Amino acid sequence: MEPEINLEGERERLRPARTVSSWEQDAIVKLASAGLREQRRARRWGIFFKSLGFAYLGLFLIAMMDWNLSELPDGTQHTAMVEMTGIIADGETASAHNVNSGLRAAFENPRSVAVILKINSPGGSPVQAGYINREITRLRDLHPEKPLYAVVTDVCASGGVFAAVAADEIYADKASIVGSIGVMMDGFGFVEAMEKLGVERRLMIAGKHKGLLDPFSPEEPFEKAHVQKLLDEIHQQFIEAVRQGRGDRLIDEEEVFSGLFWTGEQALEIGLVDGFGSPGYVAREVVGVAGIQDYTQREDVLQRFAKRLGSALLSPVRELLVNPALR
Repeated sequence: MEPEINLEGERERLRPARTVSSWEQDAIVKLASAGLREQRRARRWGIFFKSLGFAYLGLFLIAMMDWNLSELPDGTQHTAMVEMTGIIADGETASAHNVNSGLRAAFENPRSVAVILKINSPGGSPVQAGYINREITRLRDLHPEKPLYAVVTDVCASGGVFAAVAADEIYADKASIVGSIGVMMDGFGFVEAMEKLGVERRLMIAGKHKGLLDPFSPEEPFEKAHVQKLLDEIHQQFIEAVRQGRGDRLIDEEEVFSGLFWTGEQALEIGLVDGFGSPGYVAREVVGVAGIQDYTQREDVLQRFAKRLGSALLSPVRELLVNPALR
């Protein structure tokens, strides 16, 4: 008996595969083209943002570089210059370390004929200013053939004067601000305000006077006298440095050491400065060598970048340590 043949199944098996219609082909092509366009667009935007990032980094590095346009050819005689700009304090641009390093390099170069200390500072630490004053004196003794001129631009106050008086001569502009030879310590007292608000102060100390200058505690006569003694002693050190540096050029010492400040024109009248002039004028007219070479010690671009990067990385850790709510 012959097996039964399923004609419908056999026809289905032998039927050729269905061809893809034209609209389906168009749809596939469009989808593929759209995918390619999207990939190209993403690639272009990636290149754009990468280029933008490199451009930003390049501008950042350029901005942090110190472009010293006063470089002179090797072997050229010149007037050396060191800048003391800003607050005089450890870790600042005008720290004794930076200023003294520049001064030493300036004096030790056999091609420098004189040194200018360019000052624009409101003052700062008496310790740092004292370091600079004594280093100027030491270098002048080691190199008596090289005069040092302090040149004031906008401001030379307090610690700035402390450093400047060690120079051979001091020059300023008529509108410069010079002076403020004194010592200050300030604060606030909130005792009465706390009483009115009903706030109780709870201060625990080990050491009878450890709470000295606490703004929320009553002022103690003994502690006030102790602080005043400290201020008077530092002020006297300041006065002696000015007297030693300026000598008999000072007029009316009582006013000079009162803490007042004056214009450059007034400072000339009382003997705090010797004349008027910019660094260029002093180099050209006083020293006689117009070419100025800058010896100011500055952080290079890598040091600045590392310091800022370190600060940025440590900031979240610092915030975590000081803010208990984040723990």
